[in-house]
Amino acid sequence: MTTLPSCFRARKLAFGAAALLTCATPMFAQQGPGGAPSATQVGVIEMSLEKVPYQVTLPGRAVAYEQTDIRPRVEGVIEEIVYAPGQQLEVGDLMYRIEAASYDAELAAAEAALAGAKASVQSAQATVDRYRQLDGVGVTRESVETAEVALMQAEADERAAEASLQTAQLNKDRTEIRAPIQGVPEVSEFSVGALVTANQADALTTLTRLDPIYVDLTESSARLLRTRERIADGQLTMGDELDVSLTLENGQSYDSKGSLVSPGTLVSSTTGGVEFRIQFDNPDRLIMPGMFLRAHVTVGETEAVLVPQGATNRAATGELTAFVAVDGKAEQVTLTSQGTYQNAWVVTDGIEDGDMLIVDGLRNLRNGADVETVAVTIDENGVVSDAVETADAE
Repeated sequence: MTTLPSCFRARKLAFGAAALLTCATPMFAQQGPGGAPSATQVGVIEMSLEKVPYQVTLPGRAVAYEQTDIRPRVEGVIEEIVYAPGQQLEVGDLMYRIEAASYDAELAAAEAALAGAKASVQSAQATVDRYRQLDGVGVTRESVETAEVALMQAEADERAAEASLQTAQLNKDRTEIRAPIQGVPEVSEFSVGALVTANQADALTTLTRLDPIYVDLTESSARLLRTRERIADGQLTMGDELDVSLTLENGQSYDSKGSLVSPGTLVSSTTGGVEFRIQFDNPDRLIMPGMFLRAHVTVGETEAVLVPQGATNRAATGELTAFVAVDGKAEQVTLTSQGTYQNAWVVTDGIEDGDMLIVDGLRNLRNGADVETVAVTIDENGVVSDAVETADAE
């Protein structure tokens, strides 16, 4: 291999360094007369004041619309489990059968007792009728009164027998455990042949209604007060109703819109939050109780400027900043935002209607730098295009 003289190697290194510096110079930075850099070319869009939906994102958790534990109300051995776990049940559908032989016997005994009581009433009534006809003629007044008391006792015994029969019939009916609500049952905790007792602590299974379903949202009391203050000041106009949409745990947007069921009235002493309950249709059972969700609540409309998020910067202090072009200079401004809408900040202070926001050429841009503006457009994904090219394409 031929070794280059040291002078050639030095020239080669110098050329490489010059080329590197040339590549590192931004494409939009041009050299002016005497080697001084000219104004930086930047892309700008004109800001406009508009009606923007005021939307907040809140954490939420799904809660069953209805849920009940199934327990027996009579004692006995489970004879049959009729339902299939996970299959929808309607109100009144049979779930369990408890052995009913002893309750059949009690029912028959109660029917017999009632029949005897009715016979006693008829006999007592006949005696009273006969004694009343003979009152004062062979039958004393005392005997009449005694017969009337016996009739009253017989009628009382009849009513007691009717109540006993009703109780026996209820116990017989309760050997068939039916669904008290519409819902989906879980796997049975007891099997056929298990002995159960009336109103026992352990539930046979749980029945849950999934459609519709509730979602409990939590909003901080501090932000709630700020929102009410903005409404009172006229900065925020309330809509006729809340527009509530959901994002599922996998990031998928839920199709159905929610409706407010219960506004929050208490502030949690532990979290400082206020809970709101929202109801959603859930025909496909995508939402299950206990699931964590994100809700996007549109409260109303506010007058603000939408500033694309890609054109802003968050300082270490937390301040949101952007650059605007003013008389050929880049001027850094501090923005006050009231949340986000789509891919933009909802800005209420720091930028005004008609300001030229710099959205392209922001790299290494400094406050007070000379700029040359070029009109551009920016789409919902933050992609910047030349305004002229966009107009020609349309």
